Amino acid sequence: MAVRLTRRELDLMSVLWHRGSGTVTEVLSEMDDDISYSTVMTLMRVMETKGLVRHEQEGKAFRFIPLVEANDVGESALGRILDKIFHGSRELLVHRLVDQEDVSAEEIRRIQDHLEKRLEEMGE
Repeated sequence: MAVRLTRRELDLMSVLWHRGSGTVTEVLSEMDDDISYSTVMTLMRVMETKGLVRHEQEGKAFRFIPLVEANDVGESALGRILDKIFHGSRELLVHRLVDQEDVSAEEIRRIQDHLEKRLEEMGE
């Protein structure tokens, strides 16, 4: 299932995926920017109507639980980036990723191993 999230929804979902679940207060405590309690609560309720999260009553608070997997969102977002920024070129995307200065040699080796394994699977 391809899931599209707004930037702010992705921010909130990222916290929920990391924690497994969270109340509005817990989510707020992990946000990097200034956002109000009422804004987070409103966004969570909107995300609930979209089927992205569900809630359970926990005392006076709601505990929100993600209903979509990060991989589902990641595939959709990566596909959009691939199409819109790299014009469908996976090669350009990989070049951009490995040309970053903060990519370690070990990380590049793991990418290389993955690519070699993929070639073997393809019979190349």
